[in-house]
Amino acid sequence: MGRRAGRGRMSLKEPLPVAPHPAPDAPAEQPHRATAWAEARAAAVRAGTFARAGRAPLGVPLARALGQVLAEPLVALTDLPPFDTSAMDGWAVAGPGPWTVREGLDVLAGQPPGAPTADGEAVRIATGARVPEGTTAVLRTEHSRTDRTAPGDAVLHALREVVAGQDIRPRGQECRSGDELLPAGTRVTPAVLGLAAAAGYDELPVPPRPRVEILVLGDELLTSGLPHEGLIRDALGPMLGPWLTALGADVLATRRIGDDAEELYAAVAGSAADLVLTTGGTAAGPVDHVHGVLHRAGATLLVDGVKVRPGHPMLLARLGAGPARPGHVRHLVGLPGNPLAAVSGLLTLAAPLLKALSDDRPTSDERPTSDERPTSDDRPTSDERNEPSASPWMPVRDEVQGHPYDTRLVPVVRRGGRAVPLRYHGPAMLRGIAAADGLAVVPPGGARPGQELDILDLPWPTADGAASVQGACFT
Repeated sequence: MGRRAGRGRMSLKEPLPVAPHPAPDAPAEQPHRATAWAEARAAAVRAGTFARAGRAPLGVPLARALGQVLAEPLVALTDLPPFDTSAMDGWAVAGPGPWTVREGLDVLAGQPPGAPTADGEAVRIATGARVPEGTTAVLRTEHSRTDRTAPGDAVLHALREVVAGQDIRPRGQECRSGDELLPAGTRVTPAVLGLAAAAGYDELPVPPRPRVEILVLGDELLTSGLPHEGLIRDALGPMLGPWLTALGADVLATRRIGDDAEELYAAVAGSAADLVLTTGGTAAGPVDHVHGVLHRAGATLLVDGVKVRPGHPMLLARLGAGPARPGHVRHLVGLPGNPLAAVSGLLTLAAPLLKALSDDRPTSDERPTSDERPTSDDRPTSDERNEPSASPWMPVRDEVQGHPYDTRLVPVVRRGGRAVPLRYHGPAMLRGIAAADGLAVVPPGGARPGQELDILDLPWPTADGAASVQGACFT
């Protein structure tokens, strides 16, 4: 299903395209001049970063902010705590004891401030309640004794030493109004939501979610039923939308377009999405229209072919602004039509672009090349990383056959601290990736058993060895 239309002259705008250049030792029969895999991912990061400039943050209610990223520093809108509060249930006492108990004036959380206490007086107080003016300390209930001297009268005694300020949370103990609590780029976790609420926020500033439109191309695709008479089921339409959603995108639509250049041009030119994702049509077949449409639309090709298998005909282009939003920076990622090749394009170009577009934090998608791969002596220990799986590198259990001059992406499962390659990793196959929890980045020439490879994570929860032996197909 991979297709490629003829190329035309493209306009040059920043960021500059990555100039494809073959490896110096590439054989003469090399079938394509394309961008190295690591360079292509770096170009996608640059494209997303360029498009992110000028995008105003959105205010998102706390209930919808989980998992997003702070677009601005989280600055305290109030002192925390906002007033002196009791840290314990007990008694608010003033001056040295013993103290006369003021009956019927209990101080509870959420109530307005009570009457000031005078030296020698005590009032009952609850945890979190505002401490009355004049209070010296809070005496815990279990550290006190109350003696009745007459009906309605009581004297409070301390069973251990009372220190001024004990069990009182002073105003501003955690922060003062205007203090930076968390930097921009922090992932919004449940704990961050709690801190934001305590600091006075009703909503959080987050980058707008990238909007994506998927265009599934091809006259040969069925949306239901069994393949017949040269027609096959569309596997990418059902897969790409949820995958992109898991990457943090807002999928506007999944549209199916036949092998019609005019219809494709209208869809690309009229799309309001930040990223248009096409499937198929990027190679050189008689009905591969993507290159021609991009030329007609005045697009800038940033990446035109990548040295990776499967998926080398993938491309990345920057489109002109949409008709309704002058200045809107849009991009198109052209995925090959074969399913696993499309996954390769998704992880190589679309995922790093979307991350850079929506995330101000330093990205790990500009991964080191095989020459920059850390050795076992360089690699931090689990103690130094503070977590066992912080590094994406993992030794591969079995030998993996490589391509002579291209990177390979091979589905793997993690088993006992090693990456186990799976079978069914041909360009048109999904059986391997369906059982996988990552893709190993295999350098040109292949990998020997025990060699450490970069592992691309999939954007959904996985567990070490989660794939069953029965279901997974090992090489």
